[in-house]
Amino acid sequence: MVKAIVGANWGDEGKGKITDVLANDSDIVIRFQGGANAGHTIVNEYGKFALHQLPSGVFHQNITNIIGNGVAFSVENFVKEIAELESRGVPKPKIIISDRAQIVMPYHVAFDCYEEERLGKNSFGSTKSGIAPFYSDKYSKIGFQINELYDDPDSLREKIKHALGIKNAILKNLYNKPEITEEEVFDKLMEYKEALAPYVGDTFEFIHNALKDGKNILLEGQLGSLKDTDFGIYPMVTSSNTIAGYGAVGAGIPPYEIKEVITVVKAYSSAVGAGEFVSEIFGEEADELRRRGGDGGEFGATTGRPRRMGWLDLVATRYGCKVQGATQVAFTVLDVLGYLDEIPVCIGYELDGEVIDYFPSTTKLKRCKPILKKLKGWKCSISGIKEYDKLPKECRDYIEFAEEQIGVPIKMVSNGPSRDDIIYR
Repeated sequence: MVKAIVGANWGDEGKGKITDVLANDSDIVIRFQGGANAGHTIVNEYGKFALHQLPSGVFHQNITNIIGNGVAFSVENFVKEIAELESRGVPKPKIIISDRAQIVMPYHVAFDCYEEERLGKNSFGSTKSGIAPFYSDKYSKIGFQINELYDDPDSLREKIKHALGIKNAILKNLYNKPEITEEEVFDKLMEYKEALAPYVGDTFEFIHNALKDGKNILLEGQLGSLKDTDFGIYPMVTSSNTIAGYGAVGAGIPPYEIKEVITVVKAYSSAVGAGEFVSEIFGEEADELRRRGGDGGEFGATTGRPRRMGWLDLVATRYGCKVQGATQVAFTVLDVLGYLDEIPVCIGYELDGEVIDYFPSTTKLKRCKPILKKLKGWKCSISGIKEYDKLPKECRDYIEFAEEQIGVPIKMVSNGPSRDDIIYR
């Protein structure tokens, strides 16, 4: 059986923890899109980890972890994360990297930085991980698939020459930066070839054999619906499709095999980077929620940047769950809200004087203002509670109101950072 774990909003919803929890009953975990531009934070018996390239099943010895063909694969980040796991006593995980995955090159990172610098105040708030230049090259057909590293060196050199003809023209004429030599790119790819040799394989055949054998597979997405290239807050989006449907492409699985879509929703809102955020809050109100939020505060797992904060946006969340095709919701970081007397939630938008309950395209979204409803807070800690009925009535009311508005059953409630802080409904 295949389950997808994806985000409903701007990312940072807690997908890593939910993947880590559900991995107990899984055989394979697959990262199917995105790159090292976002992190999944996991707290377990080994400590606290922020994974950027590795699937969140790496802490389970019974699991095969796959980096799918849809991933923007950074070799440097992969090597660094593997070394960190080993240095902190985590047993070596089973990992297969698709030989069809493409490589984030050092010049992708450089181009990302140069473009943000060129745009100045109009920049996209990129994490400067090279993701947009990577996907641009992938669809321009000048990227490097991992399997090409193990092919004829002369063919590889010819492709490098072609790619650099384009890259160096841009470096010289647009960014006024030093050009790249063919030799330095070839040498770097040979370094990658050696580093990846123990991990590379034909994941397509492996996955299809696993499906035939009835294995349990988790597809792990990065970021959330509102950062999707097509359905997100374009152009302030990521450069890949963050939706469960892309899991079929990014992992190489028939779409009809995805039976469940577990969409992760945060009990309040947060976002890193620029773009529309209707329920955003500011000043001391935001600072207080940011300090208390997440696990040790709401700061980007990749960038360390303070996250933008807001109340739960049920309009955006309902839309995000529709985009994902959610069959159930995992509701996270609920414990954070225990300090509030009243908890505002966004139940609608005002657009040009009209009240709407749907999530519009970006040009209209820019003009939207939040319509807030205040729910009574529970004013106590809910950490350590394991049964839903033991939660304070006001807390259950908050969950059930959100569930009614979203229109998808909330089956899991996270009330703390660790693997064990989960309530099942």
